[in-house]
Amino acid sequence: MTADDSTRADELVATDHAGDGPGTGPGTGPEEPHDANVGSRLNWLRAGVLGANDGIVSTAGVVVGFAGATNDRTAIILSGIAALSAGAMSMAAGEYVSVSTQRDSEKALITLETRELHEDPEGELEELTQLYEAKGMSRAVAEQVATELTAHDALKAHAEAELGIDPSDLTNPWHAAGASMLAFIVGALLPLLTITFSPESMRVWVTVGSVAAALVLTGYVSARMGRSPVQRAIVRNVAGGLLAMGVTYLIGVVAGVSLG
Repeated sequence: MTADDSTRADELVATDHAGDGPGTGPGTGPEEPHDANVGSRLNWLRAGVLGANDGIVSTAGVVVGFAGATNDRTAIILSGIAALSAGAMSMAAGEYVSVSTQRDSEKALITLETRELHEDPEGELEELTQLYEAKGMSRAVAEQVATELTAHDALKAHAEAELGIDPSDLTNPWHAAGASMLAFIVGALLPLLTITFSPESMRVWVTVGSVAAALVLTGYVSARMGRSPVQRAIVRNVAGGLLAMGVTYLIGVVAGVSLG
């Protein structure tokens, strides 16, 4: 191995372990975090924004629909509370089941990888070397990187390179369920409180306006986190919310006339 190859291998190993702490190497800046958990945190934050967005739209649709059918404030409030409760529980249960399934799959894969490392360490080292070769490293560099990472933490090196899993940071279904429920409740409270405390003659319009403003915010935040076009995300978000409220309001008006 040449001196250049050795230097390159040391740099690559250091880069691979940069996630053990905040990034401080070249190219690290406020817009390019290198914390190993940043992807996980962004996913949770994105899920929270989407959960809040769901709470805003679904609860707004229900209360506006009831407002189209009746002027009874109590009925409208009860419908909003029912929508908030059912939606929050549904979000929590769905997220718990989904993430539990993902966690079970991750644990099964890690168990399999642990057995393979125990039964055939040389074969696993070769497999890791070939994975790094496939990323563009020379054979010598790939072999040195694989050897050093395996010596440092064999299971973590193989799990991350082969499976994209960090064995020390598996997804937690309880955290996911709690975050989804809380986000939904926060979002749902806006249309519920708005339609509850607005004057009867203006309750629908005030609710629609506040919901539209909130959807502008969630659209902006989700676009910024995903580094996608902000204007397109906001328009799509607001248009979807207004459509949902418009449809449920018309259904409420028709139902109110028919039942009345």
